Amino acid sequence: MIGKFATASALTPLILAVLLGAQAFAQTTPAAPPTTPPDTSAQPTQTQPTTTQPAAQQPAAQQTASDQELADEESTLSRRKLKPRQFNKWDYNVGLGVNLDSGTTRTFVRGGGYDATVGVARNATKYLGLRGDFFFVDLPLRQSSLDLAAAQSASSYMFALTLDPVINIPVTKLWGGYILFGPGYYHRFGTLNSDTTVPGSPCNSFFEWWGVCPNVSIPLASSFVNSSQNQFGYNIGAGITRKMPSGVEVYAEYRLTHATANGTTTDVRPITVGVRW
Repeated sequence: MIGKFATASALTPLILAVLLGAQAFAQTTPAAPPTTPPDTSAQPTQTQPTTTQPAAQQPAAQQTASDQELADEESTLSRRKLKPRQFNKWDYNVGLGVNLDSGTTRTFVRGGGYDATVGVARNATKYLGLRGDFFFVDLPLRQSSLDLAAAQSASSYMFALTLDPVINIPVTKLWGGYILFGPGYYHRFGTLNSDTTVPGSPCNSFFEWWGVCPNVSIPLASSFVNSSQNQFGYNIGAGITRKMPSGVEVYAEYRLTHATANGTTTDVRPITVGVRW
């Protein structure tokens, strides 16, 4: 009994020492701080300089884009200016040929007279232009006309000024064509040589076409030997072109012209071969 009491007495101080040590350890160990969620209100403040920096650089970026656009426009304009024109602004032509008569003119004039022409064209585009020509056409009288005029020989000519819109038709790099039409001014004149007709004689068809017989008889006071008439009319024609290595074009052209005044007409069909540049 005494032994048990002694043992219990010995264990009591040991248990108290263990309890006191545990309490001291609990008081000296710091408590862990409570966990709190991160403060998200401070994040915009930290990222604010990053968002405002591109805003400060925006005008410079816009200026760079504007400069690039201007540079592109200037480059485009320079390319347009340097692009070669595909047509001549001005064309000039010279040609010679023969005349084929038609209408009433064929009755008194034989075919085969020569014609000569010079002209200039102002081109608005590759396909459309305005062309002016000066014609000189020989109108040799038939022998039957000389018999009606009682003359041994005669000279008869026509001057013409035409102003025509011209439509160019490119076919290949070497070959092309064109069509033209428009009004014209025509001046026909001539002289009878060694004429034996008596003034006051009745008019015939030749003198009526000749333009010196407005009445039924040949005038007594004026010279019927010389003739001069101003007429207005139109012309229509077409041609083909062939470009040569030198850049000059050879052309062949056919026209039909008709002029009238005071009941008389002049109809010629010149066929012309020439060059234009």
